[in-house]
This record gives sequence, C-alpha cells and structure tokens, in this order.
Amino acid sequence: MLFGHVVFLFVGKQDGGSSLASVVAGSKPTRLSNKPDFDDIGPRNVTAIVGQTAELNCFVKHPGDRVVSWMRKRDLHILTSSIYTYTGDERFSVKHPEASDEWTLKIDYVQQRDAGVYECQVNTEPKMNLAFVLRVEESAPVPATTTPNAIHRTFNSAAQAKIVGPEDVYVKKGSTISLTCIVNVQSTPPSSVSWHHGGDVMDFDSPSVHRRGGVSLDTEKTESGTTSRLLVTQARLTDSGNYTCIPSNANPASVMVHVLNGEHPAAMQHGGSCGVAPTILSATLTLVISNLLR
Repeated sequence: MLFGHVVFLFVGKQDGGSSLASVVAGSKPTRLSNKPDFDDIGPRNVTAIVGQTAELNCFVKHPGDRVVSWMRKRDLHILTSSIYTYTGDERFSVKHPEASDEWTLKIDYVQQRDAGVYECQVNTEPKMNLAFVLRVEESAPVPATTTPNAIHRTFNSAAQAKIVGPEDVYVKKGSTISLTCIVNVQSTPPSSVSWHHGGDVMDFDSPSVHRRGGVSLDTEKTESGTTSRLLVTQARLTDSGNYTCIPSNANPASVMVHVLNGEHPAAMQHGGSCGVAPTILSATLTLVISNLLR
C-alpha cells in the first residue's frame, strides 16, 4: 500500500556527481509554536488604601485562544473570565486593552475584606497561575514636612463611616432598600456624604436616577455624628450590587445588596427591618412542638 507520493530530487555535489534525496510530498517543516507565558513585570505585592482603587497587573504573552481569568483565593470565586465579570460585586472589573498582553483586575472603593491572595490564571493543561497579594491599609502614610510642629490630618480608623446592619443585605423585589450610614466624626462633620452604586455616583439630578424614581437621600448632622439614609423604593433586580457611603472627611463603607425574585433568605429586609424571617420560623417551630406535646 502506498502512503504518499515520493518525489526524487537530484542534488548536485561538488565533485560533479549527484546524490538522490527523497522527500514526502505535502510534508511541512515542523515549527514549535509560542506557548502562553507570564510576563512577570508588574508588582506581585500590592498595597491599597481603603476607599481607593486597587489594580493587580497580570501580563500574559502569546495567549493564543486561551482564556485568562482572575480568581479570589480565599473562596475560590472566579471574578473575571476573558473580558467578562462573574461576580455581583460591581466594584470588580477587568481591564484589557485590545491586542495587548495586559489583564488587570481592578477593584474600586477597596475595603478591608478585599485583602488577600488573587490568582491570574490561563486555562492551559496543566493550568497556569500567578499569585498576587493585596494588602489594604486604613490610611496613607503621613507625608514629610519641613514644619516641625505641623499638624497632619489623615483618614485613619477613627474617621470611619459605617453602614448599619450586615455586609450582605437581602431584599425582595418590589420592596424598599433602606441603608443607613453613620459617620462618627463629631468635631468636624463631613461637608458632604455621597452614595455610589457599583462604580456610578447616585446623583439624584442624573437622568438615570430621575427616570428610575423612588430614590431619596436624607442626611442629618448632630453633635454625636452624621447620619445619611438612602431609600430605594420598588426595588428592581438591577438595583442589586455594591453600595458605598463616601463621606468627605472619613473612610467609606460598603454593603452588598441582593434583590431576590421570590426567594426568602433569613436576612431579608422587610420595610427596613431585619430578622422578621427568623422570628416567624421560631414561632412556627414553637407551635409545632406545642401541638406534639398535647
């Protein structure tokens, strides 16, 4: 059986003779293709300040058709895959300029809970990964000065906003999202307190908020501190995401709001109060036990 055409070539020699060489027709010279590789040119230990933006820079050479992803190590949660984000926390995004080797994980309004190890991954076999460590500090270092007795003001842990309640808030679709932010700076109240939904400022004069309606903000300044209350009525599924309270003179605070469609987790808000579901469950169990003991 013939497994290919054989072409005979006469190759001239220096002594005037000839030699016979055979080449299988259709064969191509083999060439090793470039494989994906990390270009380890960016810092692997990154420090960010609470409320600022953190960027973890991963560079992948020759990715080909491979997919580059970012994973949070502590809970093995895939945050991004290619240019898409796979988390409900809108503070996270990926930056990838077209035709570049850069795959940067961007975290807006960094919080203390964001500290930890993140992995840049390429879905080769076996999988490639490069670890990055994010450290989060309460305030920036005090800058040097030539004035010996100068007083430095910086946002440290004592100047901190706090959103009342748990870090994850669950509300039912159509109900009211009620968030209360307390700023504990008493001597000098903040000149302003702004709210952000994901990366967008909740500007009540903006067309998007104006069209949506049902959003109100009330800020009260007293001797004990400043309180800012955000109300979003008739909650929609698109109202889910990260909400950040940002005072002008203190570190910000964030919560994750989950608007659910027909689900009833124990921590769901009901008209601005929490803990209703556990109370109903407890009462139901008590009634069942009482009937069994009769």
